[in-house]
Amino acid sequence: MITISSLTIYPVKSLQGIPLQQATLTTQGLAFDRQWMVVDANGHFLTQRQLPKMAQIRVQLTADALILTHDTLPPLTIALQPKPAQRIEVVVWRDHCPADDEGDAATQWLTQVLGQWQSGDLRLVRFADDFTRHVDPNYMHGDPADTAFSDGYPFLIVSEASLQALNEQLVAHGASPVPMTRFRPNIVISGIEAFGEDRCEALSAVTKAYRFTIRKPCQRCKTTTVDQQTGVISNPKEPLKTLTAMNPYPHLNGAYFGQNATLTIGEKQVIKIGDVLLR
Repeated sequence: MITISSLTIYPVKSLQGIPLQQATLTTQGLAFDRQWMVVDANGHFLTQRQLPKMAQIRVQLTADALILTHDTLPPLTIALQPKPAQRIEVVVWRDHCPADDEGDAATQWLTQVLGQWQSGDLRLVRFADDFTRHVDPNYMHGDPADTAFSDGYPFLIVSEASLQALNEQLVAHGASPVPMTRFRPNIVISGIEAFGEDRCEALSAVTKAYRFTIRKPCQRCKTTTVDQQTGVISNPKEPLKTLTAMNPYPHLNGAYFGQNATLTIGEKQVIKIGDVLLR
């Protein structure tokens, strides 16, 4: 029996996640997922690939605020209710998106914590609520889908068994096992064989309340080498080296782990830990 074993949102792209017992489904992902992003002075997105210390910033959501905390400064509080803000253009990979700048206080806080990037200050931006960022149509088979500031897809699904299989290979090659947090999934499932998510076309709630369509394997990057609490990279080669060797996709080069997905049924439905899924 396939069940949901954990749910996580990452309100600010590449900062720490928030584990949840349940979440509301939207076409852009779990509610509040990747609705904010750190950008450089030119509006280009920044992640742990460039600034591993981003992993040190803790994130909270209250009924009315986004709160960022770090050991070196008082918390930064951002009201959830949008205020009149400067609209700027930001860049996420190949996509140019309008976004709302969260102001100078956020800029000062982030730049003090993380430092400048390429001699410029950092800014915190919020995804524009009147903009639709479409998912790459090459993998959609004609289906519509959109996302916020995720790399490309609104949901990332990984199984516990896949992590166990990876860790067995890491240990066998003399490396340390890694926790699931390294892969920053939204939805973790149990009760399916290792890499079984790679062989699913869809995963649906047994109640038929919602359905995810599996779109493409997730190619992994340097972020998987970053400790998601400390921002430290103790082994810059792993787990990427082992994932590359395990690659089940002969036509693809690189390290892959987990599946990108979109929501095809169930907008505004609630997803919970313990939900039973069918494939």
